[in-house]
Amino acid sequence: MKPADKREFDVSETAPPLLRVPDAVYEQTLLKIERSRWAAAQFQKLDRAKTERIVQAVAEAAYAKARFYAEWAVRETGMGVVAHKQLKNEACSRGLVEKYGGDDLVSPRIDRAGKIVALLRPVGVIFALVPVTNPVATVYFKTLLALMSRNAIILSPHPGAKDVCADAARIMAEAAKAAGAPDGVIQVIEEPTIPLIEKLIADARIDLVIATGGPAVVKAAYKSGNPALGVGPGNAPVLVDHTADIRKAAQRIVASKSFDNSILCTNESTLLAFAGIADQLLAAMKAEGAHLCTPDETAKIRRLLFGGGGFNAAVIGKDASLIAREAGFTAPGAKILLTPVDLVQPEEELVREKLCPVLAFARVDGLGQAISSARSMMRKAGRGHSAAIHSRHEAHIVAFAAALPALRVVVNAGCSLGASGFETNLGPSMTIGTGFAGGSSLSENLSPRHLVQFVNVAYNREDAELFGNFESVDPFASLAATSTSVRPVPLSLPADASDLRRTLRQIILEELNAVLTA
Repeated sequence: MKPADKREFDVSETAPPLLRVPDAVYEQTLLKIERSRWAAAQFQKLDRAKTERIVQAVAEAAYAKARFYAEWAVRETGMGVVAHKQLKNEACSRGLVEKYGGDDLVSPRIDRAGKIVALLRPVGVIFALVPVTNPVATVYFKTLLALMSRNAIILSPHPGAKDVCADAARIMAEAAKAAGAPDGVIQVIEEPTIPLIEKLIADARIDLVIATGGPAVVKAAYKSGNPALGVGPGNAPVLVDHTADIRKAAQRIVASKSFDNSILCTNESTLLAFAGIADQLLAAMKAEGAHLCTPDETAKIRRLLFGGGGFNAAVIGKDASLIAREAGFTAPGAKILLTPVDLVQPEEELVREKLCPVLAFARVDGLGQAISSARSMMRKAGRGHSAAIHSRHEAHIVAFAAALPALRVVVNAGCSLGASGFETNLGPSMTIGTGFAGGSSLSENLSPRHLVQFVNVAYNREDAELFGNFESVDPFASLAATSTSVRPVPLSLPADASDLRRTLRQIILEELNAVLTA
């Protein structure tokens, strides 16, 4: 395994000098934006029934390709596990409809007691960055959320997953159009580059940027000048206390840490175990497929993962046995590698975020030490993100959750799928908000309701001012009726305008030809 280029798809000020975007490429992309703006305007006029029909059709088209794109994603990126990616793709297609299908993000909300009518206003055009780690699931997720809230979306995949993302976006766009969506409501940047993305996230015609990816990508989105919803890095501690069901805890932690080779940002980073049950827990984890590293093997893992001055991106999403082999020892059949550590602080590299099936392990004397250790490891990364606890002790659970700078704390479930909402009743999401502590404007798992805002029509609260009857009022029907009552003003041309018409016609044909042949 060759060390990977550790630079992210970086759009921050620390990125290398940028190349100029070719005019033709930029102009073609601007046409996508204009097409999206038209589509968004038309989409916002559709009623709930039509919107739901479009969402259902797109979700089913995506679900049907879940396995196909899982295989393609692993092949193109070299990361993860096909079966696990298939599960994520299914959860982010049909699963999203099952979760949010009953939500009405179209009809006005009427509060007669408060004398307020709230009209739901979609964002408009969303520009969505897609990470290489969870490419197709993120395409599915962000696209369906956009459609549920009647927004148009332009997807910008990471270059390492651009082909599979572009194909997934196309099949969803075809399904949407066939179901009655405006043409152009789903589009994709087929050839993403750093300078092009820098231009697009700052374009005034983009209404919202949704940034899922590394810190540099999120920071650039927030600095773009456009509204942005971003996420922060994960670094989740997991605590097992003396009241936990040890066998189930071991089973759930190993399954979670090995899921898709630990590529979800919600995966467990460091396991903290009460000293009294630590040996029992280790034995149970070995039975579930964990390899407990010796001190020498732990040192080798540390060198492989962090020996180059930063995290070795070449190990992201790789099998545990492959990582062990590259480190210089064997762990045949291992699902995860457990690396015991004495120091649970950022200075110990193994307690940092690791998007691979390597889990640090430490013993703690009790709840107080567990909390201080968890807080310490999250000091530099993971603030506002996720944590997990396996316990039947309500006071421990609440104290752990209250003391940690995490906005989601999973109880008796794997953190990977628990914090992301697939094994809990949190909203299923591929975009995990980290709130103020994590430098994010989003504190929850991204859901369709985050992609609409409300126009509040508020009456005078005096009793003498009667509230209207809005139950049967359709704002878009009213708008259409108003607009058709206004007679258009005809464009006046000179009587002898044949030359002008020929010139205009020639310009239009040349522009169309350039678009079609580019």
